[in-house]
Amino acid sequence: MAIRLKFRHAAALGIIAALSIGMVGCSNSGDTSATNSTTTSSGGATNSGKKIVMGFSQIGSESGWRTANTESIKSAAEQAGIDLKFDDAQQKQENQIKAIRNFITQGVDVIAFSPVVETGWKPVLEEAKKANIPVIVSDRRPDVPDDLYVTFIGSDFVEEGKRVGEWLAKDMNGKATIAEITGTPGSAPANDRSKGFEEAIKAYPGMKVVFSQTGDFTRAKGKEVAEALLKSDVGKSINALFCHNDDMALGAIQAIEEAGKKPGKDIVIVSIDGVHDALQALVDGKENFVVECNPLLGPVIMDTAKKVLNHETVPKRTVMKDGEFDQTTAAKALPDRKY
Repeated sequence: MAIRLKFRHAAALGIIAALSIGMVGCSNSGDTSATNSTTTSSGGATNSGKKIVMGFSQIGSESGWRTANTESIKSAAEQAGIDLKFDDAQQKQENQIKAIRNFITQGVDVIAFSPVVETGWKPVLEEAKKANIPVIVSDRRPDVPDDLYVTFIGSDFVEEGKRVGEWLAKDMNGKATIAEITGTPGSAPANDRSKGFEEAIKAYPGMKVVFSQTGDFTRAKGKEVAEALLKSDVGKSINALFCHNDDMALGAIQAIEEAGKKPGKDIVIVSIDGVHDALQALVDGKENFVVECNPLLGPVIMDTAKKVLNHETVPKRTVMKDGEFDQTTAAKALPDRKY
């Protein structure tokens, strides 16, 4: 579905004409004056002499994926001549809500954010709508009515989970005792990747998930969960591990090695994101399969913001194209990997 937005004031009507951008493929509190809140600007200006001002609320810096995502957003804003007010929420929803309210008070032209969890966003997004400030959602979708945001830009998490499950079922001939280390509870990628994975393996009675626990998308927590798992009776029976992101898988690999087992051999390991370290683990034979989730959303977000503020039609959802890697294809991709 596409949508046109009315912009807040007449001065914004000429905002986009002088701006252009190239496209690429798929923390502290919310107080924007705090240490971890930054402003990125450049010399670009509109015909009226006014730059676009974007407020962006980022989840945090919990993973290599998120770091690459943040760098893409900041770089793309600078190249587009957009004045970026960036806030790192340190993985706390209350910080994100506070940041969005600050952006509304400041009268930014457009708000963009990646919601840490799916629920709890309706009141603050209603405030943005009342202020006639368009909202762009990136990476993770909130559970709110569609009219509270202009568009979503990101990957299909359900499809990612399906692709991992399908590969694992084929590789293990439909029989595996699986442990799952999940992402942040209540987050879209955690919910959807589990859903997709379950859908993929339900046709195989021999594929059983016998353990599931959150690793909160961090390497340290992934290692901690894997350590506890391997010491348990259940851990002694598993021969496959599905991690909702690469960082948790990399932490689990450390735990498996320290337990005297061979990751990638004694335990088949699959994950999602496609960061550099995971591709290296594939090359080293310590991981077996990775589905990509492209973090380089910055150029698409900035281009979309300009279109929205210029009253152009934009799609309600833009799904990034994501690749996949096994131990052979990772070696070819690794030298050119940018994140």
